[in-house]
Amino acid sequence: MEDLITAAVFSIAAAGFIVGIVVGLTGMGGGALMTPALIFLGVGETSAVVTADLTAAAVYKTGGAIVHSREGSPNLKLAKWLVLGSVPTALLGPYLVSRFTDSEDLDTTLQLAIGFALLLAASTYAIRLYINLRRVRAGYDGGDPNPKIRPIPTLLVGMLGGLLVGITSVGSGSVIMVALLMLYPGLSAVKLVGTDLVQAVPLVLAAAISNIAIHGLDWGLTIPLILGSVPGTIIGSKIAPRVPQSLIRRGIVVVLTMSGVALLDKAGWAPLGREETSPMLVAGIGLAMIVLVPVVWGLLRKEQGLPFMGAPTIAELEEPGRSERTRSTPAADD
Repeated sequence: MEDLITAAVFSIAAAGFIVGIVVGLTGMGGGALMTPALIFLGVGETSAVVTADLTAAAVYKTGGAIVHSREGSPNLKLAKWLVLGSVPTALLGPYLVSRFTDSEDLDTTLQLAIGFALLLAASTYAIRLYINLRRVRAGYDGGDPNPKIRPIPTLLVGMLGGLLVGITSVGSGSVIMVALLMLYPGLSAVKLVGTDLVQAVPLVLAAAISNIAIHGLDWGLTIPLILGSVPGTIIGSKIAPRVPQSLIRRGIVVVLTMSGVALLDKAGWAPLGREETSPMLVAGIGLAMIVLVPVVWGLLRKEQGLPFMGAPTIAELEEPGRSERTRSTPAADD
């Protein structure tokens, strides 16, 4: 018990609480935020951090999936095909890494994998917004709650997502969701989120079990993480309707990119040529994104025949049906 009552415990719980609030606010996957936060806190080896994060995610994602199931929002047939693909590869992923990586290189290998996964997660969110923008311009009609299922592509998406989550804990709430948007462009926003949450529960459970079997479970990490993240997720869900979502989400994309680059830098990725994280490099990339991303987004809007700024806003693109009600009303891009 004494091992659990340390200063690190409060840091882990605080990180879990803050990330939990963001997950509750936005529905974005916690692994993309929690894993790098714990790595940079230096509270354990990377493998222990990934395992603890997956175990905590299995707890709070289960609650979210139950809520969506009661509301009838998930497409269970679609979720079934995703699970059939993701669970086996989530179980396999950690074994592949441990089999082909020397134990002394495991931390570096995982940091590289997580760094690239974070950059992929940031990119997929930007792609998701662009897809929704095109849907709005094409005359989105509210979505098809029961699209025709495409088993093979869906199975492959599940396999890729399972492998990614099993190795890095990143991807269940970002990469898979964008792939679903591409495969099923008519799927409504609420169905998309509900389906993703339902399929994520067995995926994360499988990934957690596999990592526990290989690396063990650090209770000193896992317990405070759960104690912090669960109430944070509940609070975030409660206050979500009153918080400007778009600012938070764009901030998350910047943070994901900076975290991904920082981990690649920390792992000594050859193009960066460093063994220690360079704060100036990370800060410079963050600043460049803050300046350039709004400009690039404005140009993409103009390419679609929209004004540089205005409706549909980022928040409206998260639920394309909303933008139809406000298309004729000018608004500042939030």
